[in-house]
Amino acid sequence: MLLGQKSDPATAALGRRRGGFSTKLHLLAESGGKPMTLVLTAGDRHELRVAEQVMQQGSVKRSGCGRPSIRPKQIVADKGDSNRLFHAHLKRRGIRDTITRKSNQHRGGSFDQGSYQTRNRVERLIHRLKQFRRIATRYEKRAADYAAMLTIVSILLWL
Repeated sequence: MLLGQKSDPATAALGRRRGGFSTKLHLLAESGGKPMTLVLTAGDRHELRVAEQVMQQGSVKRSGCGRPSIRPKQIVADKGDSNRLFHAHLKRRGIRDTITRKSNQHRGGSFDQGSYQTRNRVERLIHRLKQFRRIATRYEKRAADYAAMLTIVSILLWL
């Protein structure tokens, strides 16, 4: 990049929010609370735009022979992922979901509060990632470099 040239917002994954520039980290975690895959977007981008992309990236090795499983049995998410079309997408693929509904949405079906409390593992995972100063303050300018650092930290959490 030349001096004085503005960086591309897509490569920086920065978006303007109330508090300034920010980045959103969308991740898929296994049931034990360890990261499997992650996607970075600008802070002003909605979660549903990358929800399917995040779900397509993670794969789990089967216990027997065969191809790795891409489809999770259940997904637990927050209100940001609550959408009629997303619920229909999960239902078509045979994935059970536990997503709290927004206050303006019609409540369809029962809500399993016990399985929703497992979302706490994802919140704790994000806090464990941010214990590394380089992740919490985002020293890297480019999103690819920041994602590489997140991958290294994720590997450290798996060890």
